[in-house]
Amino acid sequence: MKCCGYLLDSEGVSTSPIADPYAAACPTRTVLDRIGDRWTVLVLLLLAERTCRFTELQRRIEGVSPKVLTQVLRALERDGLVTREVHAEVPPRVEYTLTPLGGTLVQAVAGLDAWARAHIEEVESAARPRPGCDGPLRSWDDGDVFGAEALGEELVQQTGVVVHRVG
Repeated sequence: MKCCGYLLDSEGVSTSPIADPYAAACPTRTVLDRIGDRWTVLVLLLLAERTCRFTELQRRIEGVSPKVLTQVLRALERDGLVTREVHAEVPPRVEYTLTPLGGTLVQAVAGLDAWARAHIEEVESAARPRPGCDGPLRSWDDGDVFGAEALGEELVQQTGVVVHRVG
């Protein structure tokens, strides 16, 4: 592995290699990217409950498109976290199941889920409007990045620089 450091025992002797996700070439980044995307955690949590068909996953995870759900499921299957079973029926029935390896990841992800549920009010409270903004900070998906439009006129008055929106 290109990104390994080494664990040292109590006498300072290296024992076994360990991954370093801060190294650019470390393959552990792939795993972190996978669980850090928008939909993977939700898919894993549902599959931890039971085996699901594609349509059930799509119905339960509001907002995910069929294309994106397909991509997430293929990536999870490729990484050995989910199995895809096609039943020879008309129409074909396809079911997705968590693998034992996927189950170990769900144990970690379930902790994030529990934390999010326990602290959602605090997180939402912290996202209150900031001085100089007409509303709360927004995400990239909202089009108005960080309330820039609300501050635009004030910035022009202070700096004389006019910023134009691209796209």
